[in-house]
Amino acid sequence: MTAVLVPLVVLLPMLGAATALILGRHRRAQMAVGVSVLAAVTVIAAVLLVAVDTTGPAVVYLGAWDAPWGITLVVDRLSAIMLVISAIMLLVVLVYSVGQGIADQHRETPVSIFHPSYLILSAGVFNAFIAGDLFNLYVGFEILLAASYVLLTLGGTGERIRSGVTYIITSLVSSLFFLSAIALIYGATGTANIAQLSVRLAELPQDVQLILHLLLLMAFGIKAAVFPLSFWLPDSYPTAPAPVTAVFAGLLTKVGVYAIIRTETVLFVESDVSTLLLVIGGLTMLIGILGALTQADIKRLLSFTLVSHIGYMVFGIGLSSVIGLTATIYYVVHHITVQTALFLTTGLIERFGGATSITRLAGLLKASPLLAVLFFIPAMNLGGIPPFSGFLGKAGLFLAGAQGTAEGGASGPDWLVWVVIAAGAATSLITLYALTRFWNMAFWRGRDELEGYESVLLGSVLEAPEGATVTATRTTPVLMVVATASLVAVTVCLTVFAGPLFDLAGRAAEGLSDPSAYVSIVFPEGVR
Repeated sequence: MTAVLVPLVVLLPMLGAATALILGRHRRAQMAVGVSVLAAVTVIAAVLLVAVDTTGPAVVYLGAWDAPWGITLVVDRLSAIMLVISAIMLLVVLVYSVGQGIADQHRETPVSIFHPSYLILSAGVFNAFIAGDLFNLYVGFEILLAASYVLLTLGGTGERIRSGVTYIITSLVSSLFFLSAIALIYGATGTANIAQLSVRLAELPQDVQLILHLLLLMAFGIKAAVFPLSFWLPDSYPTAPAPVTAVFAGLLTKVGVYAIIRTETVLFVESDVSTLLLVIGGLTMLIGILGALTQADIKRLLSFTLVSHIGYMVFGIGLSSVIGLTATIYYVVHHITVQTALFLTTGLIERFGGATSITRLAGLLKASPLLAVLFFIPAMNLGGIPPFSGFLGKAGLFLAGAQGTAEGGASGPDWLVWVVIAAGAATSLITLYALTRFWNMAFWRGRDELEGYESVLLGSVLEAPEGATVTATRTTPVLMVVATASLVAVTVCLTVFAGPLFDLAGRAAEGLSDPSAYVSIVFPEGVR
């Protein structure tokens, strides 16, 4: 039964995209298809998570072609966790976009284009998480990237086109590195199957392993936006419509992080680059958050914090320990939900206040207490205030590093681990400062304290020819608020149920700690 469900997480969104494209002139039908498909995938992903956690990983050989000859789909605990949180996030953002589209007559997210592209992007993300071979992983990346090109340039404004060009060029370079790495790996080993590569790559000379290893990390590092390969992100994401920015910021970089986890735990176990990962993780934290300090616009500020917090995940991977991977998996789930919630709330701020810059926002706390709460909770969470999941995830990562140095099992020099821990603590404090500054300026500060403040509604007051005054008002659709509040509630649940979630992440990490277990799943009779 489980094996039947695995392909559906990709097949349903693809069929939904085709159906939505056919229903291009029927907006309500398109929206119903999109929401129904992602709701179904969310249920399937939850069933898969329960199944693989209780009975073990699920493997599907498409077309009845055994590995390594055919396409292999693998769902272990890590894959299932990523499927569930991604499906929830994609569904919530889609509901948010439906509410925004209905209110704005679909100017920002034209239904005929948005929904098919959104579902194709979803299919690409899900495909990447269950891919059992490198080339299928590459196909998943290309599917989501092709859809993201469309979504990023919706509206066709000059600013979005410029940002889209930067994003496209960067993505193509990343894909070129990835495809080149696959070609070289296939040439050296004769296979692209991840389980088979786990055995064959270990038989290669160390210098060859290192070259192939670094080439893959280069490709995935661009997609994950780690320093110094993160230059493209702050200029690409903020210009897109709010739902698109939320998906990109919350999810797409985590696909790159997921690929790095697979690279380090299955493919190149014998090629140790942990010290490099620790250095990159620390620099990503600091450089990203220092960029955030200089931003007045909340979209760009959040884009820089996104980059900086990828550093925590790279740090956890670089520790090369079960407890480090446990904290990393938990932190990935935390960051997907919190970062997405912040960008959705930013969309509400822009709609309600008419701007996203602290130079033009004031008095929002009095005008909309609910909006203030919706921003405050994930902001404090991202800043690492106890007892939120941001604090728990960071504490888990720091404890993993400290435990590794205390037991003499640290993957890098002890002093380097402590330096990165210090960088992580500083990054958390600076994140809290940057987000608190924005909240104080936009929500706490009174409108009379902002020089030259004018309500966004004043620009909508027009004089009719007869001399009467017509006032246009802006409303915040209920669906947008409900979707945002739901995701904020999910971030709170990550704190309330942190114990069971850490236990689940721990079981996923233990499965990753032994690459032979992954190999035996795909090749139960042994690797040929």
